[in-house]
Amino acid sequence: MRLADLIRHAARCGPLRRLAATVALACVAGSALADPGYYVVTVYDDPGVATVDFRYWTVKPRGSELVTWPEIGFGWNVGGRWYSEIIASYVGPTTDTYLNEIEWQNDFLLTHGQLPVDLAIHTLAIVPQDGYPGYAFEYGPVVQTDIGRTQVNLNLVFERGLGARASQPTQLKYQWQLRYRWMRGLHVGAQGFGELGNWHDWLPASAQSHRAGPALFGSIGVGPGKVSWQAAYLVGKTFGYRGGMFTARLKYDY
Repeated sequence: MRLADLIRHAARCGPLRRLAATVALACVAGSALADPGYYVVTVYDDPGVATVDFRYWTVKPRGSELVTWPEIGFGWNVGGRWYSEIIASYVGPTTDTYLNEIEWQNDFLLTHGQLPVDLAIHTLAIVPQDGYPGYAFEYGPVVQTDIGRTQVNLNLVFERGLGARASQPTQLKYQWQLRYRWMRGLHVGAQGFGELGNWHDWLPASAQSHRAGPALFGSIGVGPGKVSWQAAYLVGKTFGYRGGMFTARLKYDY
């Protein structure tokens, strides 16, 4: 949920007023487009594989109410090098979520084994569904490699407003992940996310957002496909304010 969504929803839902005020202060610092969390983008060469994707994350800035983001998506690895997914993103307190955005993700794998690292381009078109004008578009490089039994990911994400949001400067975000293949069906690791502000004029360090924490990953074969899951708990700053975030993802590939 972005700034205007939180403020508007706070008017309908009193317990979120403090969170809306927190986000409004962050907007003054220049991070209006930044979401407090998302998922590490990884790209694989799996031609023809379809995916049912359920995501859930929560944000609780210190001293504010818990806000949840349940999401459901349907994806398809079109030709091995192109993954496309439509995502419905909901938001709100646990008992009062509403459809916030429709998102269209497209990721393009550029190299796969030719170089020491695999390189892809991530894109995401974001269309608000609650009357907030304008659109947003994410794009950026996705880098993945293996060091022994550990998979390493590092992604840069640029987010640009379109339409009514076109005057807002492009924001820079990052993602990283370490995933150690501990045993079959169960991996351990860590994840981190952050928002730096305008891509060419970063926020002061005290106003930036950085979060990191431990993560678990698992998978099991089910029928003709595979169920994969992951969960992480991150601590640090959200919108420049201290808080915690829980993320979980469950998907079925077939």
